[in-house]
Amino acid sequence: PVVAYNNPIDTKVDLVPELLAKLHAEGFVQGVKEFSGDVRRAYRIAELAPELDLLIGADDVLLELAVAGAKGWVAGYPNALPAASVELYHAAVSGDLDTAGRLYRQLHPLLRWDSRVEFVQAIKLSMDIVGRPGGPVRPPRVPLLPEQEAAVRAATEKAVAAGLA
Repeated sequence: PVVAYNNPIDTKVDLVPELLAKLHAEGFVQGVKEFSGDVRRAYRIAELAPELDLLIGADDVLLELAVAGAKGWVAGYPNALPAASVELYHAAVSGDLDTAGRLYRQLHPLLRWDSRVEFVQAIKLSMDIVGRPGGPVRPPRVPLLPEQEAAVRAATEKAVAAGLA
């Protein structure tokens, strides 16, 4: 099965729900990794192509897309915080909004890095901090700026202190 990747921010190509529905109806795609950040699309996609699997494509809209019926998560930050991320995902898709909301609020300062250009650097730094070696980035990526590194470090250390690592 083919999963389309809708990332209009980086690709400048927007796979709108109507196009995804057409591609699904023709048998070209079975799912979509939705990275537009517009959670309203989940409902439009479900209306136009109810059998098209919606996958959460950006960590910082996980809760909203899970509640909207997403079937999975193509994730970044679980590389650094796997147990807390899995718990968050399961709570969100099962409707345990008390648990999901608490975890989402705690993790969101890190999850939002997934929608930034420096997401790889941020995730690798968090991995290093929690003892899951991520290592340096390779060109063309460059290290985080000092203020970015400080923000990621502080948010990761806060998550560790909260028992999320």
